[in-house]
Amino acid sequence: MDDFWRTKTLGEMTTSEWEHLCDGCGKCCLHKIIDANSDEITYTRVACHRLDIKTGRCLDYGRRRRVVADCVQITTDALDELKWLPATCAYRLLWEGKELPWWHPLVSGNRRTVDEAGQSVGSRGAIPELRRASDRARLAQMVEHIVDWPD
Repeated sequence: MDDFWRTKTLGEMTTSEWEHLCDGCGKCCLHKIIDANSDEITYTRVACHRLDIKTGRCLDYGRRRRVVADCVQITTDALDELKWLPATCAYRLLWEGKELPWWHPLVSGNRRTVDEAGQSVGSRGAIPELRRASDRARLAQMVEHIVDWPD
């Protein structure tokens, strides 16, 4: 694949190119706590139940928004609103006019560099969310597992 991300805007990319921007880190699938008053974002190491923590990929990508009610589709129209995207996210970086990091598979040519650079949720100790617990128990799990490493 050529260096399309260097020559095209996000809006000019094909669906395939857009999908290749995802580095598979899984950070966007970590649960976040967003303060309703300040919009402050607190990240947790608790991952969506549909995330394969080892691969950083959704187990049901094609149906993810039907299976997980609050799953957000990243689009060019939504990027301005997605303040919670990690600073290392390729969509965010390109939207902000920045370069992709050396470890991004499009730059390195190797998907393993995401893990080697310590950027994947699997290499950082993410855990799956409690599935059959009450909302209160799930929130307690998230509060117990607040982290400062998604960026």
